This record gives sequence, structure tokens and C-alpha cells, in this order.
Amino acid sequence: MSYSFASWNVNGLRACVKKGFMDFLCDKGFDIMGIQEIKMLPEQSAVDFTTAGYHPYWHPAQKKGYSGTLVLTKEEPIDVMRGMGSEEEDSEGRVLTLEFPKFYFTCIYSPNSQDELARLGFRMDWQDRLCKYIAQLKAKKHVVICGDLNVAHKEIDLKNPKTNTKNAGFTPEERKKMDELLDLGFIDSFRHMYPDKTDAYTWWSYRSDAREKNVGWRIDYFLVSDSIKDCIKEAFIYEKVLGSDHCPIGLELTL
Repeated sequence: MSYSFASWNVNGLRACVKKGFMDFLCDKGFDIMGIQEIKMLPEQSAVDFTTAGYHPYWHPAQKKGYSGTLVLTKEEPIDVMRGMGSEEEDSEGRVLTLEFPKFYFTCIYSPNSQDELARLGFRMDWQDRLCKYIAQLKAKKHVVICGDLNVAHKEIDLKNPKTNTKNAGFTPEERKKMDELLDLGFIDSFRHMYPDKTDAYTWWSYRSDAREKNVGWRIDYFLVSDSIKDCIKEAFIYEKVLGSDHCPIGLELTL
């Protein structure tokens, strides 16, 4: 069976809906879409996703206007798991997992280490717990991970690596944690398909016309269990789709 997936950090779903979110979703007709940084509660939504053929599963942050994840799926899941079992961390709505017959689909919005790396310690501890959680899922069945992981893994994944080694998203500590996640037995689907492709980014600062100049970072990913790497048919970056400081990404799998 073929699946089409999408992931998008919308940087506020209500604002993104006004900028064409539903047009993109309905035009592409993805089977499952993970959405990060929704910044809203379900009752604040002006969109009935069921009319577009999707079952919505929400994991908003307790803090209003902050963080949060959402998964839209045409197929109803077997189970839905919100968070990783830690009340303090799960209050930010950063991890949402849906179980399907052949795989888990986990939507992730990793914490940003922030200016002057003020939240780097929290990020490192959170990442350790994420790895343990993902390892538990992977022991049961295939896992498809999507989301804004807030790290450019390799130098090829951002425009200016030399000047960003001490900045959030490209520190040695964050990159090592990405290594540890992949070492659980996961494949970066985009790099699997395009190992040497440069200037392929998913996030651009709003400053200095960064998007127009393509001075960006690739921090949004689809990771899949290495057991299904041969099932990857295509990986996409929809860099021309506007509506957020991130662009959507896509994945096609045949399972």
C-alpha cells in the first residue's frame, strides 16, 4: 500500500489557514499530515477538517498561543498517544503518536535551545527521553517520524555552517543528539534520496530577505525505520509553498 505523508511547522495554524494552508492540503491530498507549532486549542479552529476527509488529532500546549502538534489522517488510527509520559514536558504538546496496523506515525516539535543557548540543557534532557520513547515504539513495529527537529544535522543542511556552530540548531551537542536518534536505526529520508543535494532548506529567518536569498536551514525531517528504507519512493521539500517561516516537506512510502 502506498502512503503520502506531509509535515509542516505552520508557526501558528490560524494564521497559516489564512495564507492557503487548506489549499495546499486539499490539492496534494496527503494520507497523513503532521503539523507543528499550531499555537492554538482545538476549539479555536475555524476549520472543520472532517469536511476535507481528515480525522484531526490534537496535542496543544497548555500555554495559550504556544507550541503544540496536530495530525490529520484519512485513515483512523488504532491508538493515539499524546506525549512521552512526562507531565511537565508533555504540557508543551511536542510529541503526538498515532498507531496504524503497519507503523507508528510520530509528529515531533523539538524544543528550540533559544538565544545564548538558554534552554540547551532542557533540550538535551528532552532529547534523551525522546530517544528512549522512540526506541520503545521501534521495538514493536516500523516508525515514521516527522517534524521540526530544530537541528541542522550536517554542514550541507544550512547555508552558513562556519558562523553558526555556537548558535541554537547547529551546536555540537544538538547534532550529536541527532546522531543518537538516527543510531537507533533510522534513515533521514531526504538524504537517503538526495545525499549530495545542496541549498535544500526548510526554514528561513524573516530577517534580511533570507528566504528570497535562500539563506536557510534544513531542520524539518521525515525519519523512517531502517527496516523500511527500501520502501521510500520519494522525498520532497515544497520550498515554494508560503504561509510560514518553514515550508512543508513530504514523503512517499510503499508498505
